[in-house]
Amino acid sequence: MARLIVVSNRVAAPDQGSSGGLAVGLLAALSGPDGGIWFGWSGKTQDKPSLQPTVQQKDAIRFVTIDLPKRNFDAYYNGFCNSSLWPVHHYFPGAFRYEASEYEAYLEVNRYFAQALVKLIRNDDIVWIHDYQLIPLGRMLREAGVNARIGYFLHIPYPNIAVLRLLPPYADLVRDMCKYDLVGFQTQEDLEGFQSAVKAVCMDACAFYDDDMHVEGRRIGTGVFPIGVDVDVIAQQAEEAERNDDQIKRLVRSMLGRQLLLGVDRLDYSKGLLERFNAYESLLESVPDLQGNISFVQIAPLSRINVAAYVDIRDALERTAGHINGKFADADWTPIRYLNKDFSHQTLSGFLRISDVGFVTPVRDGMNLVAKEFVAAQDPADPGVLVLSVLAGAAQELSEGALLVNPYDKTAVALALHQALVMPLEERKMRHAVMLQSLHQNSISHWQESFVDRLSAISPSFVTAWNPKKRAAPAPLWSPGSEVPKVGTRDALGG
Repeated sequence: MARLIVVSNRVAAPDQGSSGGLAVGLLAALSGPDGGIWFGWSGKTQDKPSLQPTVQQKDAIRFVTIDLPKRNFDAYYNGFCNSSLWPVHHYFPGAFRYEASEYEAYLEVNRYFAQALVKLIRNDDIVWIHDYQLIPLGRMLREAGVNARIGYFLHIPYPNIAVLRLLPPYADLVRDMCKYDLVGFQTQEDLEGFQSAVKAVCMDACAFYDDDMHVEGRRIGTGVFPIGVDVDVIAQQAEEAERNDDQIKRLVRSMLGRQLLLGVDRLDYSKGLLERFNAYESLLESVPDLQGNISFVQIAPLSRINVAAYVDIRDALERTAGHINGKFADADWTPIRYLNKDFSHQTLSGFLRISDVGFVTPVRDGMNLVAKEFVAAQDPADPGVLVLSVLAGAAQELSEGALLVNPYDKTAVALALHQALVMPLEERKMRHAVMLQSLHQNSISHWQESFVDRLSAISPSFVTAWNPKKRAAPAPLWSPGSEVPKVGTRDALGG
């Protein structure tokens, strides 16, 4: 079996274990009998870093990290990655800015990754590159002579071409994504956004099929691979935290029997936190009987503190939380507890388990694993209710059990919150069971296995180019001069 090399901007330290999210799936993929490599940034910057990586071994997995050049890092990470790519991909043109020098820094850091990584790759390896920080890396590895199979997975949304055009080098980045052998997305909408971009950039030199596309004589596999969670592990962590974690016990005692609404998000304008606070205020105004009988805990660890848009959203949230608490609070009740701190994954699982309402309302999200973790952490005998934004990728899988809302409609969100708070037990159990079944079907293991299996099945001829004389092409789903269609129904994980 081929060796797997996973590449991401950051690498989970081997002594941290699989704390949740992406690390769970990637560690499982790498822990096969042939082992594997997880390659990425060490978290350190140096004036003159060495391309010689640091290697740590745990079981069959090698954790290989490099330091990055200090002169390029801020422009790469806070600049192009998080002030250009992130807002465009999340449909936030107001937070977008572009500097050509920052794009050049982005390319330089990707070249640095490629120079270090190329020394590790054998031609029979499978290379799986992750997320928006490393879009050009596959092309750079090809230019360095790498012939291994290379796949790419985008964890954030992919915008329609009408929005993507805000980014001056968008055409180069679209062509870079066409250098991979398999490109995966969270949702069908993201895949269709990518198709719209390829059509705009490549025009009559592309055609689209069920599970691949032909671009300038080359085949690129495409698919929808919604990332999941490890249901059993989260359920076990949540139960243990409820029994043993002192922070969970303290929160339960402080609630004094009140119902708990819980939000858990990294502090980011895409998470819809300001809209969430406003909807909660609308709930307290429209249903006065709830005042003093519910509490809203919002956990939002700080992130990207050197990006101006994040400073602005933090200030706005602090003002709004203070306004709501000043307006409604009583001597023995605080309506919002707003916490800019992080907790261990197990403690967060415990918080999710004891909450009556999971309040997950991003204004744009690739998937949103908190929604799935809320469902996995709940007690099936007495589950809470998930209030979920229709603009989260998870809404496509959890639509039958969650109360779906548009986060911009604060009145509708308030109504959904009230419905969740008064929902009868039998309906709560039914909705939870439907969502739990979906989580088991699209688990974190299913996600990584389906992508790696698909990439592993690609033949060498697929990697280099598609030759129409050697392989008859099927009838395309799209041809020049027509609209890009919705890809036909097929397995949800692109199998």
